[in-house]
Amino acid sequence: MQNFVLHNPTKIIFGAGRIPEIGPESRAFGRRALLVYGKESIKENGIFEMVTSSLEQQGMEIVLHGGVQSNPLLSHVRAGIAKAKEEHSEVIIAVGGGSVIDSAKAISAGALVTHDVWKFFTGKKSIKKCLPLTTVLTLAAAGSEMNGGMVLSHDEKKLKFGTGNKRLHPAVSILDPTATYSVSPAYTAYGAVDAIAHILEFYCTTSDAATPVQDRFMEGLVINIMESCDKVLAQPEDYQGRADLMWCATLALNGWTAAGLGLVGFPMHMIAHTLGALHNVPHGAGLSVVMPAWLNLQAQTSPHKYSQFARRVFQVEDTDPPRAAQEGIRRLQKWFAKTGSPTSLTELQIDPAEIPFLAEQSLPLAALWRLKEYNKEKIETILRGCA
Repeated sequence: MQNFVLHNPTKIIFGAGRIPEIGPESRAFGRRALLVYGKESIKENGIFEMVTSSLEQQGMEIVLHGGVQSNPLLSHVRAGIAKAKEEHSEVIIAVGGGSVIDSAKAISAGALVTHDVWKFFTGKKSIKKCLPLTTVLTLAAAGSEMNGGMVLSHDEKKLKFGTGNKRLHPAVSILDPTATYSVSPAYTAYGAVDAIAHILEFYCTTSDAATPVQDRFMEGLVINIMESCDKVLAQPEDYQGRADLMWCATLALNGWTAAGLGLVGFPMHMIAHTLGALHNVPHGAGLSVVMPAWLNLQAQTSPHKYSQFARRVFQVEDTDPPRAAQEGIRRLQKWFAKTGSPTSLTELQIDPAEIPFLAEQSLPLAALWRLKEYNKEKIETILRGCA
């Protein structure tokens, strides 16, 4: 285990009936709020009314900024920053999943600077301060509700970049599992895949060979994610299943899983971001295609960790590490397919002839994230395994 510092300042309020607490929690940071959300679904399921009523009861002034899409756009964030500046917003409130929260984070940072917010994502500027952010989570997936990361797509350049800063942590996040009852089966599955990808990138990219505590923690999370996802796909209003899935997705990327692992990377996300930027592929759908191919390639040279995962998560009994690793990856891919998540570029309606271009488009993010071994040839090899 490597030396580490773990500090997570986000206050979590978890459980059914907790959404009305967003008003008092947000009012503690100011009276003027910018409310960021996605599509009209939160108006249809009553969450919008709960949030705005709670804010109004606290005497808050609300400026609306809806319309965040699945792969959040820079143009929409820029418009939100302009609103926040014009209205002198004191607190940003996000109601939605990872895309909404990431957009709200970018607005909270961009509202306090004169330069373009995209410079944070390219590393040309660093984040020094942010407006306070509170959130109401409506999708178990990204973990953005309890971390300092954010992802954004550049409309014109067709690049999807992610960055992180400790100041981006939400001050308060409300996690009510009943808010996810109306999430579609497809996006429920995509969220579970995204959470598993967060875990496996830490699990597989650490260079430390002695991480037994973190290994079993992460393996347990993957098992619980799959079990709870199966429950809610069978019964969308299974409260315990929704609660387990929501909390597991948060734990997957709130700093706890990576503690003690040393330097880790996000190569699967790097490639999946390219699919999202160029083809507007739902993030989890892209990951369910990329993940098995990436795992198979890595397992060819160092099968031990992958065979351990296969034994502990899927009870694979084969004692030969390479065969066990391949069987575990096959079973994970089979589970993706069972949930309805795609497992090939063809299912994403992406022509394999595009692979060289997709690999080329992935290189800027690989360089930004210092994934030095991921040259065009290696990325193409992974993508060919997705075909």
